[in-house]
Amino acid sequence: MDTRGAKKRLSGKWHAVYRFALFTCVLDAVWGQIRYSIPEELEHGAFVGNIAEDLGLDLDKLSARRFRIVSGAKKQYVEVNLENGVLFVNERIDREELCEQSLSCSFHLQVVIENPLELYRVEVEILDVNDNSPSFPWTEFNLDISESAAPGSRFPLESAQDLDVGSNSLRTYLLSVNEHFFLDIQTRSDGSKFAELVLQSPLDREQQSAHQMVLTAVDGGSPERSGTAQIDITVLDANDNAPVFDQSFYRVRLAENAPKGTVVIKLNASDLDEGPNADITYSFSGHAPIKVRQLFSVDANTGEIKVKGVIDYEKARMHEIYVQAKDKGPSAVAVHCKVLVNVLDKNDNLPEVILTSVSTPVQEDAPPGTVIAVISVMDKDSGENGNVDCEIPHHVPFQLHSSFKNYYTLVTSDFLDREAVAEYNITLTARDMGSPPLFTRKTILVQVSDVNDNAPHFKQPSYTVYLTENNAPGASICSVTALDPDSGQNAYLSYSILEGDIRGMPVSTYVSINSDSGNIYALRSFDHEQLKNFQITVQAQDAGFPPLKSNVSVNIFILDQNDNPPVIVSPVPINGTAPSGSVPRSVDAGYLVTKISASDPDAGQNSRLFYQLLQATDPSLFSIALYTGEIRTIRQLVEKDPTRHRLVILVKDNGQPPLSATVSIILSVVDSLPDSHPDLGDLSLSAHHSSNFNSNFPSMGGGGGVVGGGALPQVYCYKMCLTPESSKSDFMFLKPCSPVIGADRFFTSGSGFVRRLSMPDASLQICPEVCHSFFIFISICISGTS
Repeated sequence: MDTRGAKKRLSGKWHAVYRFALFTCVLDAVWGQIRYSIPEELEHGAFVGNIAEDLGLDLDKLSARRFRIVSGAKKQYVEVNLENGVLFVNERIDREELCEQSLSCSFHLQVVIENPLELYRVEVEILDVNDNSPSFPWTEFNLDISESAAPGSRFPLESAQDLDVGSNSLRTYLLSVNEHFFLDIQTRSDGSKFAELVLQSPLDREQQSAHQMVLTAVDGGSPERSGTAQIDITVLDANDNAPVFDQSFYRVRLAENAPKGTVVIKLNASDLDEGPNADITYSFSGHAPIKVRQLFSVDANTGEIKVKGVIDYEKARMHEIYVQAKDKGPSAVAVHCKVLVNVLDKNDNLPEVILTSVSTPVQEDAPPGTVIAVISVMDKDSGENGNVDCEIPHHVPFQLHSSFKNYYTLVTSDFLDREAVAEYNITLTARDMGSPPLFTRKTILVQVSDVNDNAPHFKQPSYTVYLTENNAPGASICSVTALDPDSGQNAYLSYSILEGDIRGMPVSTYVSINSDSGNIYALRSFDHEQLKNFQITVQAQDAGFPPLKSNVSVNIFILDQNDNPPVIVSPVPINGTAPSGSVPRSVDAGYLVTKISASDPDAGQNSRLFYQLLQATDPSLFSIALYTGEIRTIRQLVEKDPTRHRLVILVKDNGQPPLSATVSIILSVVDSLPDSHPDLGDLSLSAHHSSNFNSNFPSMGGGGGVVGGGALPQVYCYKMCLTPESSKSDFMFLKPCSPVIGADRFFTSGSGFVRRLSMPDASLQICPEVCHSFFIFISICISGTS
């Protein structure tokens, strides 16, 4: 068949456009409908219409607004070119395949446009083209006609079938030229044609026992199509009486889905003849379409018409059954009747739910009223059986709105919180109004996407870290952890240490942090004696946009380690010679000979010192106090005692393991004290000490090496040495610089300066002098009387 003319006339044209608008307050969107008509069998790419122009849309925004069409059909027959807005044929359309023999044939599309949401209903009507020729079920028909048949007798012929509709369907029948028969064309209630062969002049079997004719079926297309069948007529001898039905037309009602074998009607025909000429058989007549023969059966003996196939109201609401009755006599003539079967609808079709558009995931900060899905429902049943209502559960933050008949939109009814619920499984229930009602459930998965609405928070309000001094540089000292309930990049955290300074140095020179794990590392080895504690601020920041952050304080305490041995403060050797002193021979037991003073810059038990007499010339003569370092006589001296004694003193701290130092003292036994101060060595304080030194500083009367308890006017001169280490210590160290003239006692404060003098009239002289290139000495001279 040539359809080029039809394509030329219809391609690029659309038959009619109907637009209407419904406004929905919730959606603030426009709904409309548009209609096109195109012929079937168009090639791929054939123009249907410029839908963008017809809808008044901006071509430049079609892609940005996600312009798309959604078809309820199984195939995507048409598609849209987003560059020019043209609706074109995407797949060949066979009207007969799509709509069978329905006079009207169309399919519907849903046009969905977002930002803002607009929906349009598009109906595409498929026009029939004459692409099918009429055809008979058989190419040859055999008719037996009695010679006694009277002129005017009618003989139904097998109908031809034409899959086309309208003017392209079967229009008429033609019979080849003959002298005995002509055709009578009749029309059924559905508009289809069938032909009856009418006897025009009597037959004479003796003159001609057989006749052949050609029956032609012609459609109304342009150009027309046709199909032929040959009719072979055999002339029989007469059987005088033909059967007669009690009615020529029957009307019955039948429920759809009636079980196979259900009796539709029992026909009855009678014959006045006797014997085989009155024995009647029933069968379908030639008018019965193939579809009817598939759905029903006729009992040849009883005349019962029974259900054979599936009776479906949605496919056909009515069936015409043509039955003939024929006796078994010779030259039997068949008679005919028509049975009209009206099918009654039952609620046998579940509602169908089609998601035409789903926008997921939806951001958790989406405002109420955001469209999530566009839903269409349909039910093939009719009447109340085909009316459908939809609902969703009430406990979800969504609502279902009816846009227009059989179309719904799913929208948010409240703000969402992904941290509370990350996704929703919304069960949509579509229920018809039948009795009993049928329903369909469909689950819509709505995923909630994250926005950066949660700042990181640390597991602890603050962190306290205890770190032993002398740590290895680069070692991990602690780890901080923050949590963020957001997801993805919004939950990816990086850690940093805020800028600051510790004792004038940037904090970045003390510690560092792993930005991914939160592990904090020491960049130097810490010394408790220089730095006891410090505080840093760690910040956690997520990778959202804009990023959110929070801070936490980390307090780091440097714990002491026993890494400093005791330092002998006094007496100290001079030029490598042990300090010496004198002891009067006449002293009693308990006489304070001298006092050993030591310091330890460590802290706590690590700086607690113990004094022990390690060696002595005569162990029975001298003892040392465990905690104060005072050396006293145990007994009186006698003539046989040595006049020179050497003592080795051990000073030990309480650390684990303990550290120690030793000092040797030479004591001479004399009859009386000399006028000058005995040489106990250089009494300058060591540069290394701790704050527990305080009152342990030796008294200059007894611990300075002066024998006896007499009070004489004296002047003391000391050199105060300001060394580079002085900035690391709480003390200034003193060194005697002139002979001892008299006895006195002084103490140092925590800052290392002279705190108290025992002599009320003491005078203080400060005389600066340079010792060498790295030390500056100040001479302090003290004079007075006790």
